[in-house]
Amino acid sequence: MSGPGAELHPRTGKLVTLAQGGRSAARSQPGQEFNHGLVLSREPLRPGRVFAVRIDRKVNSWSGSIEIGVTALDPDHLDFPSSATGLKGGSWVISGCSVLRDGRSILEEYGQDLDQLGEGDRVGIQRTANGELHLWVNGQDCGVAATGIPPRVWAVVDLYGKCTQVTVVPCEPEETEEGAAGDEALALPRNQSRPDKFPNSLESENGLSSMELSEVVSNAILSAYNDSLLSVSLGSPPSGEGPPGGGSAPLTSNDALLFHEKCGTLIKLSNNNKTAERRRPLDEFNNGVVMTNRPLRDNEMFEIRIDKLVDKWSGSIEIGVTTHNPNSLEYPATMTNLRSGTIMMSGCGILTNGKGTRREYCEFSLDELQVRGPQPHPQVASPPVATLCRARGSQPFLASCLREGDHIGLTRKSNNALHFYINGIDQGVATTLTPQVVYGVVDLYGMAVKVTIVHNHNHSDRLRRNNAIMRALSPDVGRRALEASGVGEPDPERLLFHANCGQKAAIINEGRTALRPHATDDFNHGVVLSNRALRNNEVFQVRIDKMVDKWAGSIEIGVTTHNPTYLQLPSTMTNLRSGTWMMTGNGVMHNGTTILDEYGHNLDRLKAGDTVGVVRKEDGTLHFFVNGVAQGPAAWNVPPNVYAVVDLYGQAAQATILDDTDLLPLPDDLSEGNNQVSPSSPSSVASVSDLRFHQLHGSNAVITNGGRTALRQNCRSEFNDAIVVSNRALRDGELFEIVIQKMVDRWSGSIEAGVTAIRPEDLEFPNTMTDIDYDTWMLSGTAIMQDGNTMRNNYGCDLDSLTTGSRIGMMRTAKGDLHYFINGVDQGVACSGLPSGKEVYAVVDLYGQCVQVSITSATGPMDNSLSTSNITEKSFPIHSPVPGVAHRFHNSCGKNVAFQDDGCRAVRLAGYCHGIIFSMKELKTDEVFEVKIEELDEKWSGSFCLGLTTLLPSEVPYAATGLPASLLELQSKATWVVTGSEVRRNGLLQKQNYGCSLERLGVGNRVGVKHCVDDTMHILVDGEDMGPAATGVAKNVYVVLDLYGRVTAVSIVSSTVLEESDGTKPPSVTSETCSEEEEEEEPAPCEHEAPVPLAAMEFLENHGKNILLSNSNLTATRVASYNQGIVVIAQPLPPGQLFQVQINFLNPQWTSSLSLGVIGTSPERLNFPATACSLKRSAWLLQRDSVFHNSLKICENYGPNLDTCPEGTVLGLLLDLSSCLHLYVNGMDQGVAAQDIPTPCYMLVDLYGQCEQVTIVTNDTPALGGESTDLHSQGDMEKADMVDGIKESVCWTPPVDMNTMKTCEYHALCARFKDLLLLPDDYFAEDPKFSLCYCESCHKLRGDEAYYKRGEPPRDYALPFGWCRFNLRVNPQLEVASTCKKWHMAYHGTSVGAVRRMLDQGELGAGSASILSCRPAKVDPQGGGYHEAENSSPGHGAEPQCILLSPTLRYAGLEAFATKVQFRDPKSQRQHGAQVAFQVCVRPGSYKPGPPSAGAPEPPDPRFSMAEIEWVTKEKGATVLYGLLVRVE
Repeated sequence: MSGPGAELHPRTGKLVTLAQGGRSAARSQPGQEFNHGLVLSREPLRPGRVFAVRIDRKVNSWSGSIEIGVTALDPDHLDFPSSATGLKGGSWVISGCSVLRDGRSILEEYGQDLDQLGEGDRVGIQRTANGELHLWVNGQDCGVAATGIPPRVWAVVDLYGKCTQVTVVPCEPEETEEGAAGDEALALPRNQSRPDKFPNSLESENGLSSMELSEVVSNAILSAYNDSLLSVSLGSPPSGEGPPGGGSAPLTSNDALLFHEKCGTLIKLSNNNKTAERRRPLDEFNNGVVMTNRPLRDNEMFEIRIDKLVDKWSGSIEIGVTTHNPNSLEYPATMTNLRSGTIMMSGCGILTNGKGTRREYCEFSLDELQVRGPQPHPQVASPPVATLCRARGSQPFLASCLREGDHIGLTRKSNNALHFYINGIDQGVATTLTPQVVYGVVDLYGMAVKVTIVHNHNHSDRLRRNNAIMRALSPDVGRRALEASGVGEPDPERLLFHANCGQKAAIINEGRTALRPHATDDFNHGVVLSNRALRNNEVFQVRIDKMVDKWAGSIEIGVTTHNPTYLQLPSTMTNLRSGTWMMTGNGVMHNGTTILDEYGHNLDRLKAGDTVGVVRKEDGTLHFFVNGVAQGPAAWNVPPNVYAVVDLYGQAAQATILDDTDLLPLPDDLSEGNNQVSPSSPSSVASVSDLRFHQLHGSNAVITNGGRTALRQNCRSEFNDAIVVSNRALRDGELFEIVIQKMVDRWSGSIEAGVTAIRPEDLEFPNTMTDIDYDTWMLSGTAIMQDGNTMRNNYGCDLDSLTTGSRIGMMRTAKGDLHYFINGVDQGVACSGLPSGKEVYAVVDLYGQCVQVSITSATGPMDNSLSTSNITEKSFPIHSPVPGVAHRFHNSCGKNVAFQDDGCRAVRLAGYCHGIIFSMKELKTDEVFEVKIEELDEKWSGSFCLGLTTLLPSEVPYAATGLPASLLELQSKATWVVTGSEVRRNGLLQKQNYGCSLERLGVGNRVGVKHCVDDTMHILVDGEDMGPAATGVAKNVYVVLDLYGRVTAVSIVSSTVLEESDGTKPPSVTSETCSEEEEEEEPAPCEHEAPVPLAAMEFLENHGKNILLSNSNLTATRVASYNQGIVVIAQPLPPGQLFQVQINFLNPQWTSSLSLGVIGTSPERLNFPATACSLKRSAWLLQRDSVFHNSLKICENYGPNLDTCPEGTVLGLLLDLSSCLHLYVNGMDQGVAAQDIPTPCYMLVDLYGQCEQVTIVTNDTPALGGESTDLHSQGDMEKADMVDGIKESVCWTPPVDMNTMKTCEYHALCARFKDLLLLPDDYFAEDPKFSLCYCESCHKLRGDEAYYKRGEPPRDYALPFGWCRFNLRVNPQLEVASTCKKWHMAYHGTSVGAVRRMLDQGELGAGSASILSCRPAKVDPQGGGYHEAENSSPGHGAEPQCILLSPTLRYAGLEAFATKVQFRDPKSQRQHGAQVAFQVCVRPGSYKPGPPSAGAPEPPDPRFSMAEIEWVTKEKGATVLYGLLVRVE
């Protein structure tokens, strides 16, 4: 029992909080997290005692609930998994009604379903003296769950899913005998009367009110479940009801009804043998027989659910019983071929031994099944079928034909009568002569492909079966009865989601929010409907709150005539074949059939925060909205009283209904135009010109209002692809004027306008018009651009500053000059030399903030006598980022391929295959290789493939077989390929329905492949990342493409980083060493050259939504999530002055960290994206150790990795007088990061991932490294006194509270090993700044050089990279310590056992002087050494020992000197190898350099010759211990 002393162990899952002295446990963040709630008993269980807990609190946000069991793992040393089912090494856990051992199911359908327990219920676990495991629920023993439990186990309770809080309670077993039956625990309460059958009729003459009718229907369903005819008996048959004579072996109470593992030749079993599926259903129609794993008990229901049908065959599922044992049966092609011991329901009749005994058994026909698919088979008629189904003794019910999701069952009564059930309705006695021992049998014949055994005590099966029974009760009749009676609940005023939702969906937030809690596990079953019918002209609009990137497809929205109270919800709404209209992708479907192919914005491209809506107007037309923009009529003659429906499909994981106050202002009916400008505006008057917008336009543009209005759809998630052109060429002197009618504040940049000599029919509309490189003149902001290149800046107007109501006009004069007009005012000549003989068309790019424009009445001819503007024209050089080099194809390729344009274009010259091509170089991490499709040949089918391969292109010519005909046949090396919408590895299918199918792409589409740092492969289509296509991709891979089928030519549009010459590379920290004399002659650069930090700078109030500013806007804190943390400095960055911020706080919960850079646009109106890497206009960003320009990597391996910067690091940016950007880390210049930075520019910081707070470093807060510090606290110390990084860090060593080791895991691991050596703390320096970590991150962050000089005369030594140094205290009373600055530095590898002895002696020799000793030593003024007093050493007169040293740990750290030992990390419990060594000061002249005594086949360190890599000394007192070094593997 759980006595008063029973407690929970203090070590728990990471989200658990204990209370009440360790007797109560609660899972924190129950609304956001569903796991990490593991708790264990404090002591092992005693035999026979029950450890019980009471469920105190549950939430409805998740599926699953409490899990309980035992484990042999000691909680003191346990690495807690996220859930109990992750426990291994001897663990038994009961989850739901299953028993798992070490995470694997060993018993299905055990005991009471733990998921159904409520608050106040008690659940306990018991290990008996004979090693049996028992579950106790509310004081009742559920029987034996497992045997062979070891004697020493701890109780395990998992606060999983819905269960969020438990308390340990006493539990006395009510039965003490080992064999106590557990069936009573499963007995359902029967303390209320229930009807014996379903109601005879739902008609109004029954005199039932709406509430009474609902109760009757609900009670009828509950009666069906509680009735023995519809319940699965888990216990043994009652005495007297079993087969006489023991016809079958006795069965345990836990023997669940499953399919037998022996089955038909085409059957595949899954789901622990609960699901059976016929393979190759479109090729084969029989050989699909399955049987139960044991005989049926009396009154036991054997019920299956139809999961999948195909419409190719006639005939369908057959179900029945047989006396044949499946172990010995030779399975026939169909069960009707058996001529003995078999009774089957086939069609609507009964077959006995293959012969018909009852032709019309029931009104349902199993052959008349309705397939739920996208479209009916073209050659099979699918008329609507309705049959009358009459249960015995009941009135007829109108029922649809059977379909996917319906249930078919049978039971053999104790009186030998066989009954069949359709959706829970008893079809009557099929035969009274059923043998006593029979097995259930199902024949997946013809249309039937897949079925699953259901158990009515399973919660999910109950929900779906409830819907099937409710549908069988004819909801149409019930609705008509309610309407005829004139009673019913009034329509609620507020639109909410209905409580009846899809199997994988949940309704929260008082009905306003719907979600799929496990969106990463399943992509469908997320259908939700409104709680009432929509009124005419009532908009139902939802906002997408959350998305996942695992699936293809996304949210679908529409209306249906089906009442959600009675509807059996399908897996997706497009499966419904009646009364349903849905917008899916960019099409519209009616009853599962596409009626509009290209309609509106593609819903699959929506992001979190976007909105979608639907409205049925009074005239019966259906309209959809995307981000408040009407998409036009989608359907006509839609009946009234339709319910809104949302399908949270694929990527869509959560949506919330927007009330009227939340809705974005919807535009007026587009058919009537949009009158958003004032009546006095010229645009409010109908235009008298025939100029309109052309019907050809960008993919995101919509032309309305008779061609006078253009708008960009989905304006809050798309900012480009909205180019519109005039419908004809402009005449000389003719003005084309538009008015801005709508803008959004989400993007940077705005409208762009100009002219082009390209006819709209010949124009391949790019993303933005400035991408066109011929015959195009555009005004973008204040820049005049020709063919994509800037001709001049600071033109007289700035298009980015225009607002709603502003008018823009453009006109070409007869002289060939281009003029712009703003609000009717001529801005002067923008450019000259437009070809007079060519026609030019007006072109407008609805870019960024500009969403909608209309042609004004001012459009038309103007007076050509235009005065030239007096605005001064200036010419500015065009700045470009660090140049890049275009990718190239490798010359190894398929035999039909030819290359053009210096290897940037590939063409297949003949046939449809042999078109494999490779990239010239390996694809770098996070680098995108992108191509554009240039030519298609429609006579071929199929399309091109692309992916990554480990095959070296240079090895192709030497391969015996050469390249295969197609990429899918390339299997000699690991190859990951995307073909169509499939992902394959070495030809084997890995994933289906990935992204958008490559076979749909056409000329102009761009396709790229990216190898990410997490070893995943991503495919990009027109710049949009389709998500991870493959995982576990090798490190060194090449891009591979196959010009197959339709695609005959592609060209490369991506580039890689330019390898710069030495003269142009950014300067780095010098690697040249200098002596002390040189240091004294030349001051340290940072003392005189470090830029002065700026004052009076602050963060701008416009920032990311998760940012909170404080400290007079000097401190920025990210208060939520891991992104949306961009902040910008309010003032421009002045050239030549350094601006710095300090990292205040890091949260190790996240990965990655901050990034920083500059932007060339004003941040005042900038709408910041989630991360800075999404900024794609005039942005330079430093992220990790790379430099990005407009989200494209232009440089890598630059400076330290910013992800490793610890708290206290000071980061700065400086724009030098040559417009080059520099990064400073702790005051140290990392060199040029980027060139040609425009002015003014603004510094940007992205508080991403771990970085949660930064503060601006002002003059009042000196930057790190502003002054040198007296590191040894001695006034007479010189710079040469400081060794390694300390010596070189006069300008940049962090103070104590900002030390890099504060967050270094390697340093912490080495420190834990040092603590295991049990060395006294008095041996080590008290100040932690003298302990340095030399792991890769730390030494790069400090800017350490690899080698330094030390001593007189100066001699090289290497820094101990890869080790961690713990500095030792030097006795100040030893005079030798003051001379150490003139000694050389070396290393001595040793064993762990010798460390304490050497520390006690104070040197590496055999002397006994301790470094803590206070006895003075005699100093030799000639030799610089010291001698101890006479008789001070017990070994006086003994032969001196040879001490081996080396100036590099690459030699001294070899295992021959530094013996490796194994240890277990007390924190992680992992095994590591460790070595120790000493860093020592050695007196010059006391040692002799020589060759290595240990075997070294090659030089360990290239800096030192093999002839001098080992130093040998025998002199006593020639060494002083400086630091203890530790290396851990």
